[in-house]
Amino acid sequence: MCILKSEMLHRFDPLTDPRWEEFLRYHPRSSVFHSVQWLDALRRTYGYELFGITTCHQHAALTNAAVFCRVSSWLTGRRLVGLPFSDHCDLLVDAQADLAAIASTLQREPLQGMLRYVEIRPTRSLDSLGLESPSSLRYCLHQIDLLPSLDTLFGNCHKDSTQRKILRAEREGLAYEEGRSEFLLDRFYSLLILTRRRHLAPPQPKKWFQSLIECFGGALKIRVAFRDKNAIAAILTLRYKDTLVYKYGCSDSRFHHFGGMHLLFWRSIQEAKQDGLNVFDLGRSDWEDTGLITFKDRWGAERSEIIYLRFSALTNAKGTYMPAGADWKGRIARKVFPWLSDRVLCAAGNFIYRHIG
Repeated sequence: MCILKSEMLHRFDPLTDPRWEEFLRYHPRSSVFHSVQWLDALRRTYGYELFGITTCHQHAALTNAAVFCRVSSWLTGRRLVGLPFSDHCDLLVDAQADLAAIASTLQREPLQGMLRYVEIRPTRSLDSLGLESPSSLRYCLHQIDLLPSLDTLFGNCHKDSTQRKILRAEREGLAYEEGRSEFLLDRFYSLLILTRRRHLAPPQPKKWFQSLIECFGGALKIRVAFRDKNAIAAILTLRYKDTLVYKYGCSDSRFHHFGGMHLLFWRSIQEAKQDGLNVFDLGRSDWEDTGLITFKDRWGAERSEIIYLRFSALTNAKGTYMPAGADWKGRIARKVFPWLSDRVLCAAGNFIYRHIG
């Protein structure tokens, strides 16, 4: 199948083309979700076909590019996504003419009849391109500026809901461990199953986290809080360039009052400051998830909006779209997931996530 055929565009393999990493090193909007490590983990776990597109010729240095996964599913259809399971993934294109060439090609692609849609997840608006009414989905993104002192960062936190929880965790003497050992991965994954069950959803495949560990090495950390040798909260962070990214978090709700999650976030901030990083990216949140948004607000994080664009004929009356797999989720989850064993719930995740990327 020929995808994104255009006289103006050239395809390349970001996993093998040495220009890609060199390009990312200097582009100011490149993120962990563009990185070779993230792309390799997607390929290893889900088998997606990965490719980049650019207006630059094959042997020329990259000055612009965008990266995509081709998802081919008998359950949810064929589509291009830039990128699955990524909070955001900018089109790394600065010149307006190049951006227009790439965007217009993406917009036309589903009309060829081989794809249900093409989805992009930019952090900046593309309104200036005058694209023809793509459907969209809006998220809230939180980031903490790490340039102020630790005392200032602590003072920016909500006094009752955040500062006191950090101090409570320290008073309780919660133990803290970090790394990427099998022991910590097992503790993290057990808490993830608990959390996903609470949210009426299956956990991501354990192989996904194993792939992330293999691909990122020391740039990945699993951070776990313990009370009396019981793992009560865990987060997974990724380091890329000057940014620490919070990607996954999970906890045992019976121990929420001890402030385990707050301890993990504060340790992450302390470490990022020590290492001279500039940003702590807290990731995206659904606008409907007011509890999570409030939690992130109370760390003094700055809010912004990210808008996913989907080029497809499948829009509803409001011009918005449902994420792949969302239709089955609401109908099935509330009836089935609470009654599934951990083993069956994990098997459901192993099956489902490949199709909803």
